[in-house]
Amino acid sequence: MRMNHSVTEFILFGLTQNAEKQKAIFGVFLILYFVTLLGNFLIVVTIKTSRTLASPMYFFLFYLSVADVCFSTTTAPRLIVDSLSQKKTISYYQCMTQVFASHFFGCMDIFVLIMMAIDRYVAICKPLRYTTIMSPRVCVVLVILAWGGGSCLHASLQILQALRLPFCGPNVIDHFFCDLQPLLKLACMDTYVINLLLVSNSGATCMVSFIMLLISYVVILYSLRSYSAEGRRKALSTCSSHFIMVVMFFGPCIFIYTRPATTFPIDKLVAVFYTIGAPLLNPLIYTLRNAEVKNAMKKLWCSKYDFS
Repeated sequence: MRMNHSVTEFILFGLTQNAEKQKAIFGVFLILYFVTLLGNFLIVVTIKTSRTLASPMYFFLFYLSVADVCFSTTTAPRLIVDSLSQKKTISYYQCMTQVFASHFFGCMDIFVLIMMAIDRYVAICKPLRYTTIMSPRVCVVLVILAWGGGSCLHASLQILQALRLPFCGPNVIDHFFCDLQPLLKLACMDTYVINLLLVSNSGATCMVSFIMLLISYVVILYSLRSYSAEGRRKALSTCSSHFIMVVMFFGPCIFIYTRPATTFPIDKLVAVFYTIGAPLLNPLIYTLRNAEVKNAMKKLWCSKYDFS
């Protein structure tokens, strides 16, 4: 594909140009990123080594944590480094790589959340057929389809749109990472059609997935009528954790990607929430609200340091 542009690098405006605030951003986001890595690492290691967390739900939680770490890593390290840099430059090809990576791992998050909802639906609505429907082979196939099919296809369509944009004028991106919405403002061409494609791809993916998840949880709640009080309590505890993650991730994404080619000052804060906030809160929600994960972590990490 021939690249029709004269811009070889971009300047990321970041969250602010205030020097004192940039120092605060460096400290705050360095801590948040470290906690994100640590929390998701604990979940990954605990699920991988614990025999009590062998169900499909934890199989998908393992991949959600992996996707969260990768998704956060596409944006957080550059934001942290740039907060101490005088000139926040990113090359054209690094920018395109960031567009691809952020959409690939962001879409992976979406598909894993959908798979977790499917797992809960089968476990609650069809408990007698649960082990047959959600067999290990089926779970592996679903993850492979999510990684190789949905996520790769979505990210490829996004990067193809980005590569079509010609840049021949201003190169300052009013954001802290490269994404299609702020890049459209810099393109020296009519971006109406590309924005429609963006909304039909990213926007539709977010909206349709969110509606599907809402419907699944409504069906699950309806099915809980026949459960005992204890059964309802356990099912609601698990499903509420999933639903919190769904709202935290899809809310900002829908706000960003399902509207015309306009940008607002709040967009950067919203992007911080779904690129850094959601991956950070994922391990907190699934450990604080899940007794099985907490017990498995205690057994694993206490046994490692038990020298008696």
